[in-house]
Amino acid sequence: MTTSGETKITGRSLPAPAAASRDVRIMRAAGAAVLVIGIAAPFFAGNFLIFQLTMMLIYAIAILGLNILTGINGQFSLGHGAFYAVGAYTAAIMMDQFGIGYLWTLPVAGILCFVTGFLFGLPALRLEGVYLALATFALAVVTPQLFKLSPFEHWTSGVMGIVIAKPDAPFGLPLNPDQWLYFLTLGIGLIAYLCAHNLVRSRSGRALMAIRDNPIAARSMGVNTALYKSLAFGVSALYTGIAGALGAIVVQFISPDSFTFTLSVALVVGLVVGGVGWLPGALFGGAFIMFVPNLAEGLSKGLSGAVYGVIMILLMYAMPTGLGGLLKAALGAVTRRSGTRVSNR
Repeated sequence: MTTSGETKITGRSLPAPAAASRDVRIMRAAGAAVLVIGIAAPFFAGNFLIFQLTMMLIYAIAILGLNILTGINGQFSLGHGAFYAVGAYTAAIMMDQFGIGYLWTLPVAGILCFVTGFLFGLPALRLEGVYLALATFALAVVTPQLFKLSPFEHWTSGVMGIVIAKPDAPFGLPLNPDQWLYFLTLGIGLIAYLCAHNLVRSRSGRALMAIRDNPIAARSMGVNTALYKSLAFGVSALYTGIAGALGAIVVQFISPDSFTFTLSVALVVGLVVGGVGWLPGALFGGAFIMFVPNLAEGLSKGLSGAVYGVIMILLMYAMPTGLGGLLKAALGAVTRRSGTRVSNR
């Protein structure tokens, strides 16, 4: 038997606060190590690898937004590629048509996507489960086609796309354009993660999770489920829109065919691989959708899709709850072993 506030560890007892504190210290140390490696990487990597790492961070920001909607609030979306496209075209049009600086395009893209996501979330309140997935699927399929329509062709250049100049590092910083865009994306990604972390731990975050776990109970406790679900869509779209704007700036070219339904599926795959509901998993999800397809193509160019599918199947068998679940299980095992050694002394 164990009293409240204690955790039983292989026949011994270890105070739960001590175990939780140890877990937090391990996670913080791991996060600090990843950050140090991330800061040092551009100085030892070639420009192409820096470009890939930057795109990995961009996908991680988009997955972070999707995680707020799906992992935290419980709404499933197959259409976040549409918000990514809206953010990318917002940045490209502002830079190409109006000559506006690339940094100013990021908040505008985020705000526009927030409004778009919030408005889409209102009618989607009537939908749940597969029906919501079908509606978002339709959004992902329709959006790229809208950019091809002749009424918008003056702004979007239709199927020809828009070419963007790569910005140089400001203030005379000794960085080439690829390094500067990497550090810019890294900084925005850190801010996005901290904001998402604080949101989850706030009263609004608890309301979102209450709606995910039991919407009827949340409503009976006074939570405005309609407002919070729409806001979750808006905030999630904001993250994805900023990621899309960064993607347009980094890639330097966008066209409607750059934002097919495959992009939305890739974001969902990254979410599942990283761990649904685990915010740090967005980084691992971004790495997966950036590097694993290239790895599959390197193993077999003719059967790259089949190799990619086999890798996904093996990962799902090995990590049914994603990398987040695997790391939590590993951390729990380390904690139990450490607790056992302490108790036996």
